[in-house]
Amino acid sequence: MSEREELKIKELVKAAYRALDEKKASDISVIDISGLSVLADYFMVASADNLRQTAALADNVEEKLEKAGFHCRQIEGRAGAGWILMDYNDVIIHIFDKENRLFYDIERIWSDGKKILDVEEL
Repeated sequence: MSEREELKIKELVKAAYRALDEKKASDISVIDISGLSVLADYFMVASADNLRQTAALADNVEEKLEKAGFHCRQIEGRAGAGWILMDYNDVIIHIFDKENRLFYDIERIWSDGKKILDVEEL
């Protein structure tokens, strides 16, 4: 991957983080899985307080990233689901209600990845 592509991916992560934070997502995690998987370079995981907030978070992420020039390849789990997955090729965003986040425990599954503590330092 070129340095330019890497910078673009990091900008996507930062923009997505800001979009989630803007709509009050809780416990936002960013995990660098680039050395572990060919699926993506980063997984992002965020929690919502209720189903309406999961939809609002996904809508805000999609809107903000679209304006920034990033196009979502696929979205799974809309319409009342407790888990929305947004596939941006190199970045996969998981938005959970709190119950589903505990159940699926994505961070444990990908615990070998590097947890990014401050996305602004990417």
